[in-house]
Amino acid sequence: MIWLQTKKSFVVIMGAFLVAISMNLFLIPANVYSSGFAGVAQLLSKVISEYTPLHISMGYLLLLLNIPVAILGWKKVGKSFTLYSFLSVVFSTFFLEIIPIKHVAHDLLLNAVFGGVILAIGVGFTLKWGASTGGLDIIAMVLSRQKDKPVGNYMFILNGIIILTAGYLYGWEKALYTLVTLYTSTRVIDAIHTRHEKLTALIITRKGEELRKAIHSKLVRGITAIPAKGAYTNESKDLLMIVITRYELFDLERIIKEVDPKAFTNLIETTNVVGFFRRD
Repeated sequence: MIWLQTKKSFVVIMGAFLVAISMNLFLIPANVYSSGFAGVAQLLSKVISEYTPLHISMGYLLLLLNIPVAILGWKKVGKSFTLYSFLSVVFSTFFLEIIPIKHVAHDLLLNAVFGGVILAIGVGFTLKWGASTGGLDIIAMVLSRQKDKPVGNYMFILNGIIILTAGYLYGWEKALYTLVTLYTSTRVIDAIHTRHEKLTALIITRKGEELRKAIHSKLVRGITAIPAKGAYTNESKDLLMIVITRYELFDLERIIKEVDPKAFTNLIETTNVVGFFRRD
C-alpha cells in the first residue's frame, strides 16, 4: 500500500514538473496560453504585471485559484483524490517558481505544439493514476458525482474567455496559436486518458459481499449484484455491475486487487447513461 502511494506521488510530482516545463520554456515565453485554471493564472499574471504596479507569479496565482476548488473537492469528491490533486498544484507552483522562463524555440508554432504536448503528457499520466492537476478536473468530478453533468460546456466557456481575452489584449495571432495548443493537448490527453468517459465494470467474484462493501467505502456508485454460475465448474459466484468514470478506474482496480485478486473483470465503454448512476 505504501509502495503504491509512493509511486502515485512520484507520478503526480513528475506530472507537475512537465506542466511547469511546458509553461516556462514554451508557452509563457511565446505568450501562448494554456487551458483551464493554468491558462487563467497565466493570463492574470501577465495582465496584473502590465496594467498594475504589482507582480504576482503564475505559480502563486494557480495555487490561490485552486484553494477554494480543493475545499469543494474535499467535501464533495473525497480526501484521497483531492489530496493528490492539491499535491500536483503545490508542486506545479514550486516548479514554476524554480524553473527559469526562457525561450527554447523562437517559432510560435513550435512553442504552441511542443508546449501543448508536454503539458498533456503531464496531465494525462496524472489523470491515469487517479489524481488530477486541480481546477476544472475537480469541478468535473463534483459535477459527475452530484448531477452527472458533462463539464465540456464549462471548459469550452472558460477556454473561450481565455482565448478572447488573449486575442483582445495581445493580438489575435496569439489567440490562434493558443487554439493550436488547446487542440494538441486535448488530443494527447485523450490518447493517454479520456477524462470524462464512462465505463461499465462487470466483476465476477467469489467474494461478492466483501467486494461490494469495499467499493462502497471508496466510490459513491450504485452496484447491481446478479447471481452467477460458472458454466464449467458449476460453482455459484456473484456478478457485480457498476458504472464508473475514468477518474475512478484506478481506485476500482486497486480495490478488486486487494479484496479478490482472482476476480474476473470485464470493462466496457459506456456511450450514455440515463438517470443518476451514483449511490443514493
